[in-house]
Amino acid sequence: MRTIRRSYFVMFLAVPILLLVALIWIMGSRQTPLLPLLAADSELPEKAISLFVPIHSDARLPDGNEDFVRQAIEEKFDLQVKLISAPQGPAYAAELEAMLLANNPPDLWIEQSEDLGATLALYGVLGDLGPYVSPATMPNYFKYWVTERELKQYRIHNRFYRAPLPYDKNSYRSYYIRQDWLDALGLNLPSNYEEYVAVLHAFTYDDPDGNGLHDTYGFSVSGNSSSLTTDWPEYGRNGLVYPAYMSQNKLVDMESDLRMQVVVEDILAVIKAGVVDPDWFLNSERSHLAKAAQGKVGVVFGQTADFALDANPDSLQSLSRIYNPQANWVPFNPLGKEPLGTIPSPGSPFVLSKKVVDKHPEKAKLIIAMLDWLASEEGFLLTHYGVEGKHYTRSGNTITLLADDRGRGTPEELEWLSTWSFFTPEAPMALGLKVIDPRLTERDKDIREFLAQLPTKPKLGVTLSPPIGIDVNAFRSRQNELLIKLLFSDKSGARWPEYYADLMDNYYGKEIIANFEQQVREAAS
Repeated sequence: MRTIRRSYFVMFLAVPILLLVALIWIMGSRQTPLLPLLAADSELPEKAISLFVPIHSDARLPDGNEDFVRQAIEEKFDLQVKLISAPQGPAYAAELEAMLLANNPPDLWIEQSEDLGATLALYGVLGDLGPYVSPATMPNYFKYWVTERELKQYRIHNRFYRAPLPYDKNSYRSYYIRQDWLDALGLNLPSNYEEYVAVLHAFTYDDPDGNGLHDTYGFSVSGNSSSLTTDWPEYGRNGLVYPAYMSQNKLVDMESDLRMQVVVEDILAVIKAGVVDPDWFLNSERSHLAKAAQGKVGVVFGQTADFALDANPDSLQSLSRIYNPQANWVPFNPLGKEPLGTIPSPGSPFVLSKKVVDKHPEKAKLIIAMLDWLASEEGFLLTHYGVEGKHYTRSGNTITLLADDRGRGTPEELEWLSTWSFFTPEAPMALGLKVIDPRLTERDKDIREFLAQLPTKPKLGVTLSPPIGIDVNAFRSRQNELLIKLLFSDKSGARWPEYYADLMDNYYGKEIIANFEQQVREAAS
């Protein structure tokens, strides 16, 4: 049976008692108590704004007067700022849903649902940004980060209910390998898939750490007990590049393509060879990276610029050296010169609640002005590097970070800035700035140089969102279910064409892909 989205707003009108029970369940299952939020006045003062943003699970804002970003915003715009946050992923989605069901939405939030807020717009939850977001009201946003063309791609029913967050236009997708293990075994860095698989065998069976035990594996990922994950190089080996791309005027959706039959067969081959962490599917979130840091795995996947830098105290490299001072993770491409991803396109949008737009338009204007300041040079420097003279110095367009920890005194002192930098990526080059970090080692510089030359597919030019009224989550859930069935039940990719037909015919796959293609063509024109 074909699956259609049912909005919880309709359910709220039809079955209020059930929704109240659901809300109580959500509140009971959350990591952060929601009761103080629900007890707050639904009508905030004109000069008080609430922002809801996703954060890393271990991020914390400072207490008292230490939050100089909040102070700067409140003084500059004569505002009181309430910054609400939740860990990115299910916890964030649950907290946002709870606030919406309580009819107490934040004034602004980052929309991270599969349809990027399309359903919320349809049901009148989002405010129209048309009168607020323009080159006149947000000059820095359009000068440095987002084009008017990109903004137009976020229209829904020819209305601007959402606008893209500034984004980094560089791709950092790469695999990382233990160079010290290669050296110990007398092996070269693999330059193609066959050499990569041979290295996985050596890392698993030839005792690369020299401890005399059979306790290492070649490769690992985290399946979160739910999906195949796109981190396997076998996708790229079969021409499936993250996350999707156009070929011969057709959209190639990485995870639902017919070539997944061969991808599954290739993955099964390395699993059956015993060279993959046997717990890969059960690994949650970053569990495989913890194993890699502990010296249990020799190859993993990374997609951030500082994934293995010495300068990042939380990088895989820094954590690995706690266990082994000789550990040395270096980036490589197991597919030779084949791309591992597309050039990034705009991603998650920011939205305003209809409540604040309709009832407090002046407040909405202040929020937009604040966002544009965050997108400015002044706002970017404060939210990413701290206070000039204390945390960094400046000479022209060159920013020199102070001390050994980017001027932070201790590694944790300014880690909370990652919460306030929610609006702009770590991309100083977008503003014409050059940042000198004294912590960067020669090894770090080599890694940066390698990442900069990685091949990529042309970008789609638009962020893909499903047709309104079609539940893409049901499509993806069924897709993951069928791929896992191939791996663990069928132990073969042979039935994928049959499963593919089920996805396309019974879960709106054809409509979803066709809608994606239409969006790309419209963006290109």
